[in-house]
Amino acid sequence: MDFLNAIVALANFVIVPGMAYGAQLALGALGVTLIYGILRFSNFAHGDTMAIGTMFVILITWGFQSAGITFGPLPTALLALPFGIALTGLLLIGTDKVVYQFYRQKKVKPVVMVMVSLGVMFIMNGLTRFIIGPGDQRFVDGERFLISAREFKAMTGLKEGLAIKTSQGLTVVTAVIVVAILFWFLNRTRTGKSMRAYSDNEDLALLSGINPERVVLYTWLIVAALATVAGTLYGLDKSFKPFTYFQLLLPIFAAAIVGGLGNPLGAIAGGFVIAFSEVTITYAFKKVANYLLPEALAPDGLAQLMSTDYKFAVSFSILIIVLLFKPTGLFKGQSV
Repeated sequence: MDFLNAIVALANFVIVPGMAYGAQLALGALGVTLIYGILRFSNFAHGDTMAIGTMFVILITWGFQSAGITFGPLPTALLALPFGIALTGLLLIGTDKVVYQFYRQKKVKPVVMVMVSLGVMFIMNGLTRFIIGPGDQRFVDGERFLISAREFKAMTGLKEGLAIKTSQGLTVVTAVIVVAILFWFLNRTRTGKSMRAYSDNEDLALLSGINPERVVLYTWLIVAALATVAGTLYGLDKSFKPFTYFQLLLPIFAAAIVGGLGNPLGAIAGGFVIAFSEVTITYAFKKVANYLLPEALAPDGLAQLMSTDYKFAVSFSILIIVLLFKPTGLFKGQSV
């Protein structure tokens, strides 16, 4: 019985949160890896793209709620999500036309594009803070839990209860659907194949009659969808605060690089590697140890490898180790 209680405690505080956080990082890393694989630069504005996309969703959600429109037991934000994606897509296309296109036509070095994306990042960050404010914004409604700890205890008779939030379940299900649609699009549609061809060999793709501006357009639209979905799911699961999304840039890039920058499958794997590393290393294992070990061997302290205040240090450490010993990532970094 103590063994089952230990498993439930581990699931409650490591496995379930790790799955949800991993799915959020995977969606974010997919956007980064698509930009790198197709447009050939590291987009440092991606975290704030997630923030501004989520801001659009929050504002539309509030509009729906004030009009009495809800989604029953599910968050109203799901109804607002398509509108948020559309607005984010228009913003990214406009940004590309006004900013990135000029430098792309000049065929500048990737490092110049990185610096340009830093400028875009600061502008997006400022806009988000100006419009919605710098503080926490909670926009989740509907049923809070798919299963509560009390219900689980009543069903199983165990001492330890398992609680799964609706936002965690939605995150995993939505991520699976989005990833399946993305891979189908890239592998089965004519436009997706054009994007892959352009990524593999730009000159050969141009000789084959592929329109580069069309490829760029679809890339930004897909990135807008991935960023808005990832940001909204993260905001529903935790809370929305613009600066938090700026901080998320490190684990998102770590996930993309650990998996293999430019490789969509690697971005997904990297997202879960980073998420479970952060959650596991910062979790206090005292409760699990108390269930599994004799009383004489039970730890007096929290049995925590690292404080949660330093969770981003985990991402950074893993990133440095991978860059030193396997710079191509777990999956060999390659074109989309």
